[in-house]
Amino acid sequence: MVVLVLTACPAGLRGHVTRWLLEISAGVFVGHVSARVRDELWQQVLDHVKDGKALMVYSLRHEQRLAFRAHRHDWDVVDNDGLTLIRRPREEREAGRRAGWSKAARYRAAARRNRTGNGRTP
Repeated sequence: MVVLVLTACPAGLRGHVTRWLLEISAGVFVGHVSARVRDELWQQVLDHVKDGKALMVYSLRHEQRLAFRAHRHDWDVVDNDGLTLIRRPREEREAGRRAGWSKAARYRAAARRNRTGNGRTP
């Protein structure tokens, strides 16, 4: 099984991919092809995608039973001790974090100050 997601790619590439896979939604293709056809199809995608993005997920015979290929995609494909994972870009991971103490830590500190009256623990 192969799932191919194309984003911001030329219409000609989408037409070429539909020779081998079914387009179930705009830019999302699925199908069952041999490994040789899959690899050739990926090479065609790399040759014609221009400024677009491509992500391919396909089945393999190993413990995880699938693998990923990404081209100019925001998320990174990472091997973690034999397990293939998709990792968010560093900027996205750190954008949600704020500098300073968490709310829970601030509440605990406020409760301690209220118990002792002077802001210091006994």
